[in-house]
Amino acid sequence: QVQLVESGGGLVQAGGSLRLSCAASGRTFSRYAAGWFRQAPGKERDFVAAIDRSAGTINYADSVKGRFTISRDNAKNTVYLQMNSLKPEDTAVYYCAFGMTMSSGWYEYNYWGQGTQVTVSS
Repeated sequence: QVQLVESGGGLVQAGGSLRLSCAASGRTFSRYAAGWFRQAPGKERDFVAAIDRSAGTINYADSVKGRFTISRDNAKNTVYLQMNSLKPEDTAVYYCAFGMTMSSGWYEYNYWGQGTQVTVSS
């Protein structure tokens, strides 16, 4: 069993930056791929970024390429999402997720955090 806790969300002006963290419990952190997803009110949960077990392969949604960076520190059991040049349309609840397969599909992930709110004002 893996438990995930996100942190780092908040309110920021357009053009600003935030860094989200996802801390995982358990000793099997390095066995899992990790992903970040987001969900705005009234919309579906969308893929943001994913990283494989060794951080050798990374994938981003087109909407965040060049602005967001996903990374992981297996020694600290933590996955990060650095978000730069934030836009109002980035406003959403952000979730981290772990699964055996790196994927852009939310259904591939077995464990989810509780989410952290990111609000970008114009």
